[in-house]
Amino acid sequence: MKILLKDMLCVIDDKAVRSDIYINGGTILAVGEKPLDFIADKIISGRDRLAIPALINCHTHSYMSVFRNIADDLPFNEWLFDRIMPLENIIDSSDAYWGCLLACIEMIRSGTSTFCDMHMFPNTTPEAALKSGMRAVVTRGLSGGGGDTGGSRRINEAIAEIEMFSGEELLSFMIAPHAVYTCDREYLLKAVKLAEKLSLPLNTHLSESAFEVSSCISENGLTPVGYLDSLGFFRQKTLAAHCVHITEEDMDILAENSVSVAVNAKSNLKLGNGIAPVKRLLEKGVNICLGTDGAASNNSLNLFSEMNFNSLLHKGISGDASAVSAADVFSFATENA
Repeated sequence: MKILLKDMLCVIDDKAVRSDIYINGGTILAVGEKPLDFIADKIISGRDRLAIPALINCHTHSYMSVFRNIADDLPFNEWLFDRIMPLENIIDSSDAYWGCLLACIEMIRSGTSTFCDMHMFPNTTPEAALKSGMRAVVTRGLSGGGGDTGGSRRINEAIAEIEMFSGEELLSFMIAPHAVYTCDREYLLKAVKLAEKLSLPLNTHLSESAFEVSSCISENGLTPVGYLDSLGFFRQKTLAAHCVHITEEDMDILAENSVSVAVNAKSNLKLGNGIAPVKRLLEKGVNICLGTDGAASNNSLNLFSEMNFNSLLHKGISGDASAVSAADVFSFATENA
């Protein structure tokens, strides 16, 4: 069916302009100029409607929808190690699948078409994403030691999942070592080697908490950013979630290696982890994108709410009303992803 959306208010290159949108089946043929020989089967008035690019959630754990409100008002380490990880050992793949599908519904209802998901249950995210019709960047969370059987099993699960779903047009993949505090040096190097072998980007949590940073410095003599850089981690295209507790030198490393940072402001504040230096990262030329994190640490997967919150937060803490503008956060949730 050919559809004409007439007189839509369209956001194009950060400007809102009145335009017509021409659609054939599931494909947008043109915005503005009418395609040759286009005759609409259906015309929809756009006078009270806004057309924007669909939003992209660059960091979440969709299965955690089943954990919403279950571990509130707890410090990060207690929340993660004493509540969330034990819960992950209780639920099964069916629970994770339905949690992911619920997350997909929530994201679709708030304008998100694509999400980057770090999950723990093989095949659940791909199956739920395909069921929903969303695009997903699937990343099986990897944790363990270079010689432990659990770590090897997770890598094998990631490889099997990629092989099973690699032909799906709506799915893409990253290799996702969870964090420096859940992966030893040998295991991180295995993950990097796998990413290089498969020509896939890397996805990890990075400098999310003060404890993570102090522990890494104590054990390795380097910040988490510096430590990963010393391992050659950033030679592979990388998406790093959080980056809250980072130094000027860390920011330079991220900028020099074109690392994209997915900021998760509400999650960081809920868990008492602090605030990522977004204004300074932008000044350094670091690409910023937007995530919600999982529903267990945010309670919402709504990127409109996240955009609004990020803009207001960074204006407030910087004392600069021009910092992190509406256009900035809109880019975080769309073209920067």
